[in-house]
Amino acid sequence: MKKAEPRKPLKIEDMRPEYDFSTMKGAVRGMYHKAYHEGHKVVIHKEDGTDSVQYFKLKDGAIMLEPDVRKYFPTSDAVNKVLRLLIEIIPAKRRASGHPK
Repeated sequence: MKKAEPRKPLKIEDMRPEYDFSTMKGAVRGMYHKAYHEGHKVVIHKEDGTDSVQYFKLKDGAIMLEPDVRKYFPTSDAVNKVLRLLIEIIPAKRRASGHPK
């Protein structure tokens, strides 16, 4: 199976004009982060004048990885494998008082 080519970071000149964020006043990074994790809806405005609404919620137990971490652990299996290795190196005494394996 061929490995996917990594995406190149977008440059300002690669952005479409409709994505110009320079005029946005009061924009705050992560402003909707909490709401996104609690669930969100997407309204799709169709050409025929109707709207389609789709609701999204993260699955129970889902965790969002930051982009720098995601580069090294692109799949759930990769994350779980590393975390299981870390659990193994935690001293058994500490492990017994905490969460079970």
